[in-house]
Amino acid sequence: MRWCRAFLAAILSVTACTGASSREPIVLGLAGPFSQPRGVSMRHAAELAVKEINAHGGIRGQPLALRIMDDSGRPEVAIRIAQQLSDDPSVVAVIGHLNSSASLAAGRIYGEARRPLVMISPSASSPDLSGINPFVFRACPSDLSHGAQLARYARRMLNARRVGVIYLDDDYGRGLRLSFATEFRRLGGDVIEEDPMLSTTSSLEPYVSRLRQSGGVDALMLATDLGGAMLALREMGRAGVHWTTLGGDALSGIEKNGPLAEGVRMSVAYLVDQTGDRNAQFVAAYARSYAGERPDHRGATTYDIVYLLASVLRDTGPNRRAVRDRLARVGSDLRAFEGVTGRIAFDAHGDVPAKSVVIGTVREGQLIPEPGQ
Repeated sequence: MRWCRAFLAAILSVTACTGASSREPIVLGLAGPFSQPRGVSMRHAAELAVKEINAHGGIRGQPLALRIMDDSGRPEVAIRIAQQLSDDPSVVAVIGHLNSSASLAAGRIYGEARRPLVMISPSASSPDLSGINPFVFRACPSDLSHGAQLARYARRMLNARRVGVIYLDDDYGRGLRLSFATEFRRLGGDVIEEDPMLSTTSSLEPYVSRLRQSGGVDALMLATDLGGAMLALREMGRAGVHWTTLGGDALSGIEKNGPLAEGVRMSVAYLVDQTGDRNAQFVAAYARSYAGERPDHRGATTYDIVYLLASVLRDTGPNRRAVRDRLARVGSDLRAFEGVTGRIAFDAHGDVPAKSVVIGTVREGQLIPEPGQ
């Protein structure tokens, strides 16, 4: 990949007298729900980036290594993992966690550790993560961006006046529901119901029936994960209703679920088919490494985070505080990082406010960007 070679040539310096194999590796923690489908792309992309960097000499002759920890997406497990990674002196930064609840729980541990440790999440979007402590960053837009963009799309592009909301009752679902409902009402729309569900909920039939009996809706907002969205679509099918369905990026992968998912709209910060040489080269390398698979937004952002950390480590060395301090300057007095998913420039809260959100629609098994964005 041409852009990878150019990037690596700029950040990697191999000493003439010492090979990477004779030096200790620089260890990055990688924490997420890797036993679940949503964690697969994150792990694969991290491994791909590390492999590419090491093939070009590592970081000043030192190889990168991953310490991979499966948190199952559960806050209580994420806390234990954060303690283990913080206590391991070889770990210089953590990529993760994937979901908001796990990231909020773990982020406090990393920031309050005896030797605080940087955490950069590829996909935790809860607004509550902003500024939680100086060692927590994310490389994805928050739900304030996702919810507002979905609301504007529903009101202005779909001309929806009445919507219902079903939300997962966790940090992610509540944050996305609130940002969507606030913006939709500001634009003059009516949110007629906001109904919670749990990951263990087995039926949404009462919610769908109540919405139908109230006169139906122009659109149904699903502030849920993929499983919750599929459950809602099946309930709508059984009830014989065909409301336009919207959701956030936690619905990633829904396009693979056949006709049931056709027409679902989803907010994303990354589309695998978006234009640009960097993305095309990354997607091709990913497919070669993983038998034709395609990365999702979590994987693409993880890939960027590994390369971002490599560029920082080249200047700081494996020093936790120095890594954090240099990351905080990316996009302010240091040049923003240009990656597969776009520009990463952190604000004072560890967020990337310049990253945009677009709406994609499921069409014949692919997520296609909506025109006019």
